[in-house]
Amino acid sequence: MPSGACCGNPASNHHPTIQLTTKEHTMGRTATIQTNVSVSGMTCGHCISAVSEEIESLAGVELVEVDLNPGGLSSVTITSTQELSPAEIGEAVAEAGYLVVANEA
Repeated sequence: MPSGACCGNPASNHHPTIQLTTKEHTMGRTATIQTNVSVSGMTCGHCISAVSEEIESLAGVELVEVDLNPGGLSSVTITSTQELSPAEIGEAVAEAGYLVVANEA
């Protein structure tokens, strides 16, 4: 069973929508990139953990912060040392048990 089905109604289908915005920041000598992702269907701490763990496994990811909005769009901010493609973020979210419906800004 997908990890996204752990919360609420396990028979419900979670179809997160991912929207990306990217900003480049310079912190000290290392430039970092912040990518903001909106994900629907996240409802609890387990959802946050599952999605965060998969995103953190991507190359260059230093930090994942989630602003949970159960039943709506949760905001995920990814800080990385390299640009992440929408496809690799989408795959990470899918690996956490969610389906990516769209991954364009």
